[in-house]
Amino acid sequence: MMIDPVALFLLLLSASTPILFAALGELVVERAGVLNLGVEGMMILGALAGFAAAYHSGNPFLGFAAAALAGALVALPFAALTQFLLANQVASGLALTLFGLGLAAMFGKPLEGVKAPGMAPGPFRINWIVWLGLAMVPLIWWFLNRSRSGLILRAVGENHDAAHALGYKVRAIRLGAIAFGGAMAGIGGAYISIATVLQWTEGMTAGAGWIALAIVVFSSWSAPGVLAGAWLFGGVTVLQLRLQAAGVRVPVQFLSMAPYLATILVLVLISARQKYSRRAGSAAPGSLGQNFHALR
Repeated sequence: MMIDPVALFLLLLSASTPILFAALGELVVERAGVLNLGVEGMMILGALAGFAAAYHSGNPFLGFAAAALAGALVALPFAALTQFLLANQVASGLALTLFGLGLAAMFGKPLEGVKAPGMAPGPFRINWIVWLGLAMVPLIWWFLNRSRSGLILRAVGENHDAAHALGYKVRAIRLGAIAFGGAMAGIGGAYISIATVLQWTEGMTAGAGWIALAIVVFSSWSAPGVLAGAWLFGGVTVLQLRLQAAGVRVPVQFLSMAPYLATILVLVLISARQKYSRRAGSAAPGSLGQNFHALR
């Protein structure tokens, strides 16, 4: 069976796009010092809101806009809990994921069995959202490493007390980062429902949000590393689909879990690297996961 490398690369781009959006959004959130484990919940609600808007309006781009808005809005309760009520970030993120999965399952029932409107291809017959995701990588890298606003955001993530002492509004910066992360996760979820599956199915994100969280660690909190991690996951996903199509005598269940096994393996390797490399171990933002109290 001959494999067209160009077609394979295009499949890789498509498979990696939802993870890329979600991971880039989480990268900005974690660079601000916040750990949001609710990526899966934001993605599934973005998938639902985007599909519903695209279906009822007939315009898939309106669907992506609605998905971004839904993702940002559903991230706000998490922001309120963690930034104002000082709730545990891990527990709040898990609650957000459970809330999103349950809400999407309840409100998605009327949309089962209908098809999303088609999208016009972009340059080189690559979806416009794929191009947007690729463009976001250098933009976010530039923002975090070259812009004044990005450097302030990183300062908040490294030491929120010091940033507060310098007069920076820690809560406002983190609220903006959390909303941006939610919008990016929503777009990633909508790509699955609007541009990949073309219909609404309960639980269709299938753990993509958790993979995005792992990729942020894999990347050592850098935008180019996020792209590499997303392509790694996309490549494994495409490979297992091609092997299934080729009739390889491997249990389908094993092929289906191959991307997640690859992610676990990567995390194990990263953990080992961090153990023996001081530089890698210091890549995580210093205040990651720590609540900020202005009176402290």
